[in-house]
Amino acid sequence: MPVKPAGDFDYEALGSDYSAVRRTDPRIAQYVRRALGTARRVVNVGAGAGSYEPPDLLVTPVEPSAIMRSQRSPGRPSALEAVAEDLPFLDGGFDAAMAMVTLHQWSDHDRGLRELRRVSRGPVVILTFDGDALDKFWLAAYVPELITAERRRYPHIDRIRHILGGTSTVTAIPIPIDCSDGFTEAFYARPERFLDPAVRQAQSAWGFVPPEVQQRAVDRLRHDLARGEWDRRYGTFRELAEFHGSLRLIVATP
Repeated sequence: MPVKPAGDFDYEALGSDYSAVRRTDPRIAQYVRRALGTARRVVNVGAGAGSYEPPDLLVTPVEPSAIMRSQRSPGRPSALEAVAEDLPFLDGGFDAAMAMVTLHQWSDHDRGLRELRRVSRGPVVILTFDGDALDKFWLAAYVPELITAERRRYPHIDRIRHILGGTSTVTAIPIPIDCSDGFTEAFYARPERFLDPAVRQAQSAWGFVPPEVQQRAVDRLRHDLARGEWDRRYGTFRELAEFHGSLRLIVATP
């Protein structure tokens, strides 16, 4: 009997090769580690395969997908099967809570955020994307349907801050040209990577684009790359050491 997905994307069916594309980028990880400060016991909600879990902290991962839990490396702690909206922990049971590129996949953003705040007596650290900034990326010209779908998934930054309460900061995180975490904007200077189905499958955004639309976008990109049209229009992206796109780090303290 098929397992009903916990969130809006079916990782049981589509996430088998996720960890081959989506890995911790050490430069982004530095921002996350600094945000966690002096915390020792941290809960990582929507932990997936374990990206951005600081190895020097006592991390309790929470991940509803069995496929994602199975991709955690042997050196990482096993993940507890649970959802963000109903965390099985006492109030203030952790020094900090973290949620890395997962919030948009939850079934109830507000409830999940309140749970993060409930179980953390210190900071709540969220790595997410700003829906209002998604069209900075050239991919919007090839598949605007993807941008439209993504904007519906991401809660507004101000809404996140409001639900978490306390004092919060928002930092725009620069994306390095050789970013090892393969979310869509990570390939701003490597457009050829989008021709690989395994890359697209590791980016949940493509799951909200009809197959015929996805194929049309990929065919057009392949055509433009082969004839140099992409480089004529967007070649300056290849020269950017960093891309300032939609990646955001939100840190909320009580």
